[in-house]
Amino acid sequence: MQKLVSNLIVAGALAAAAASGAHAAPKVLKYAHFQSADLSSPKHAAALAFESCLEGKTAGGIDVQVFPASQLGDGGQVIEGLQLGSIQMGVVHDGPISATYKPFSVLAMPYLFDDQAMAWAVMDGPFGRDLFEAMRKATGIKVFAVADNGVRNFTNSKKPVASPEDMAGLKMRVMTAPVWVKLVEPLGASPSPVPWPELPAALQQGVVDGQENGVTNILNASLYQHQKYVSLDGHVFSWHAYMMNDGFYQGLSDQQKTAVNQCVEIAKVIHRGMTAAQDANATTILSGKGMTVVPVTPENKDKFRARAQPAVREFIVGQIGDEWPKRLDEAIKAYRGN
Repeated sequence: MQKLVSNLIVAGALAAAAASGAHAAPKVLKYAHFQSADLSSPKHAAALAFESCLEGKTAGGIDVQVFPASQLGDGGQVIEGLQLGSIQMGVVHDGPISATYKPFSVLAMPYLFDDQAMAWAVMDGPFGRDLFEAMRKATGIKVFAVADNGVRNFTNSKKPVASPEDMAGLKMRVMTAPVWVKLVEPLGASPSPVPWPELPAALQQGVVDGQENGVTNILNASLYQHQKYVSLDGHVFSWHAYMMNDGFYQGLSDQQKTAVNQCVEIAKVIHRGMTAAQDANATTILSGKGMTVVPVTPENKDKFRARAQPAVREFIVGQIGDEWPKRLDEAIKAYRGN
C-alpha cells in the first residue's frame, strides 16, 4: 500500500511537472514579410526590433520567428495564412490586402496626400482605425497600424517619363489587384499585374518595361539594375499593414496584448523613419545607382492627377461604394482645416 501511494505521488509530481512545462512553453509567433534579411531593409529592421521588444517584454513567453524575403509565400499567401492561423503575423503591402478586403483599395486613390505628415495623420486617426476594425470583422485579421513603404514612382527601361504623354507604349508592371490596372490605363501605358517575387525576373527578361514602387523597394530588390529611368511623380503612398490573426491575438493575456501593441508601435516608427529618409534623398540615392532621375513639374503632376484620379475613383466606387472614398476625403479636409 505504501509503495502504491509512493508511486501515485511520483506520478502526480511528474504530471504536475509536465503540466508546468507545457504551460511554460512559449507561444510561437511566425512573422512574415517580403523584404530581404538585411538591416538596410526597413521591414526587416522593424521586424527584428519587434522580435527583440516582444520577447523581452513577455520574458520569453512569446517566441517570435521572423521569415523575411517571402519565405512563407507572396502577399496573398501570407494573408491566407493569417486567416487560417498558420501564420500569426505578417506585414503585407496594400495590393494583396485590397484583393482580400476590397475597401482597402481606397488607399490606391492617386495623388491624394501632400506629404508623409498628412498621410500618417490620416491613417493614425479615426479614418484608419475605422477601416482596420471593419477589416478585422470581415476577415479575422487584425490590423494594428500601417507604415508607408515610401511614395510610389514610375520607373522604366525605355525612355524618360516627365508627363502622362510619355507613358504611351510602355508595358508597366502593377500589383496584383485590379485597382492598380485602373491607375495605369488612363495614363496610356499597358498594365501587367505581376506578383512581387516575380518582378525582378520580369524586368530582366523584358516581360515588362517598367514598374512603380518606392525608393525602398527599388533598392531592396535591386530593380535599378534593370531600370534606367525613374520619374518622381509620387502618385501613391505604398502602405504596408502590420497584421495579426485575430484569434491568436485574442488568445493572448492582457499583458501580452499590451506588449504586442507597444512593440508594433516601435516597429512602425522605425519602418516609417527609414523609408521617409530614403524618399527625401531619392534623387541622390537613385542617381548613385546609375538611374536617370526625371523630375516631374507641378504642372505635369497636375496632368497625371487629372488623368488618373477620376478613373481610379470611379472604379473604386464601383467596387466598394462611396462610403470609404467619402470618409477619406473628409479626413483629408479635416487635416487641412477645410
